Amino acid sequence: MHLIQPFTGLHPAAGRAPEIVAPPYDVLSSDEARARAAGKQWSFLHISKPEIDLPAGIDVYSAPVYAKAAENLQRMVEAGVLVRDDVPCYYVYRIVMGGHVQTGLVAAASVADYDKNRIRRHELTRPDKEDDRVRQIEALNAQTGPVLLAYPQAPAVDAILRAATADTPMADALADDGVRHTVWAIRDADSIARLTAAFDAMHALYIADGHHRSAAASRVCAARKAANPQHTGSESYNNFLSVIFPDHELAILDYNRVVVDLNGLTLPQFVERIGSAFTIETVTQQVKPSRHGEVGMYVKNQWYRLVIKPERVPQDPVARLDVSLLSDHLLSPILGIADLRRDKRIDFVGGIRGLAELEKRVNSGEMSVAFAMYPTTMADLMSVADADQIMPPKSTWFEPKLADGLLSHVLD
Repeated sequence: MHLIQPFTGLHPAAGRAPEIVAPPYDVLSSDEARARAAGKQWSFLHISKPEIDLPAGIDVYSAPVYAKAAENLQRMVEAGVLVRDDVPCYYVYRIVMGGHVQTGLVAAASVADYDKNRIRRHELTRPDKEDDRVRQIEALNAQTGPVLLAYPQAPAVDAILRAATADTPMADALADDGVRHTVWAIRDADSIARLTAAFDAMHALYIADGHHRSAAASRVCAARKAANPQHTGSESYNNFLSVIFPDHELAILDYNRVVVDLNGLTLPQFVERIGSAFTIETVTQQVKPSRHGEVGMYVKNQWYRLVIKPERVPQDPVARLDVSLLSDHLLSPILGIADLRRDKRIDFVGGIRGLAELEKRVNSGEMSVAFAMYPTTMADLMSVADADQIMPPKSTWFEPKLADGLLSHVLD
């Protein structure tokens, strides 16, 4: 078995991508999705967020929701809005957001290599979210949400992808958030063989985003394998839909923290206690951290620059992360927040929203203190995955996001 394989992609018919392209299912609420899809009968949100076509308030994990997704997918195929390639292809996917450009390969990645941790993860998953993705895949008999992967330095792969973008794109869409999504097909046998061989030579791929989707694909594969006495390993359920970018092109933004209260401390007491692990500087402007170990803190209309004391930084790949240093030396011992997954006193703000969002949450009285973080790096992520360890919750925020609807992987 190969690490990746070409597949017969289900994609928008010529010229239809702008009508179809949609944000990923997990970045919009049901109400937001309903508003975004209003008047757009072919928006992929009708498949990824099918509750928008059912009565408001319906349980999004109920059977009618998954049935509606399957019905809407079939409707788009029958209408010729979505079409499927006749032969297996690789696809090149380019995303342009402002001045940022990233170009990757869309492929069917090996579930077996995921199970063996050659496709490496760095986050825990929640059973309820895994169950949701399993039910979605089974209802559609297709994987419609790609897993975002990264490949380590491979100039030969980069060159093949660049060459493919010289051809006419198969799909091109400017999404309503101003991000451009463009797809090309790679159909020639030589390029396909060279890409397959190049990835087979790689020691590992790394999950950047999509841990629940990859875990769900593994579960679907295991169930179908057990139910198929003629299982050969070549069935499409042995792979999962992925978009694989070079690690140096992926952009990780800061994932910031806001906390409801100061755990009963006055501001002077709070600042004094912080000083045991951090140096503290009062500043007159917003603090956007520019290096490892630096944190911006906003409390009571004042910004502070915190810098972790060097002796407090361990060598362990997880413990040395900025998000871990903040948790281990401030959130847990001072603010009493030990469980980032379950504690309702803390919330998280993606860096795409900017530091003004942190000020807004504190100034409104909703939160008492905000922390602006230095982004986790791809090198950090890969080190954690290579060590078979798990990052703290909300450690990475990847931007731009992959679009839904441009390519789906049908399970024959």
